[in-house]
Amino acid sequence: MELSTAPFEERLTAPRSWWLVSLLLGVACALVLLPFGTLPLLGGLVGGTAAAAVVTSSYGSVRIRVEADSLVAGDAKIPLSALGDTEILDAEGARAWRTYKADPRAFMLLRSYVPTALRVDVTDPQDPTPYLYLSTRDPKGLAKALGK
Repeated sequence: MELSTAPFEERLTAPRSWWLVSLLLGVACALVLLPFGTLPLLGGLVGGTAAAAVVTSSYGSVRIRVEADSLVAGDAKIPLSALGDTEILDAEGARAWRTYKADPRAFMLLRSYVPTALRVDVTDPQDPTPYLYLSTRDPKGLAKALGK
């Protein structure tokens, strides 16, 4: 059995600087607890860092996949038959479609730290969503995997 599309998978991980911010938030929690002694200071460092790391990790765990004739973007699963033309967006084009060109009905998988994106038209007449906006580091690869 052959796949009808090229396989594609991408995880939009958070940038390294966000992990540094997680550590700094842990240090801030430790400093807040400094007047209460050494043990609360260490608890604040570990607990604050862990909590910030969990939030960073969960935000950076979104995936975009093309599998079994479907596009899976975050929690959304769309059959490839319901997708139309694609438009590869550079940094400037992606910013335009995130702001003044955006349609409030569109499905947007946004990650501020990913400068490029892919816009995919939705051709299903039953679906009110006009297009998908997907932040991706490899818009050409995703367009190729979608067969467009």
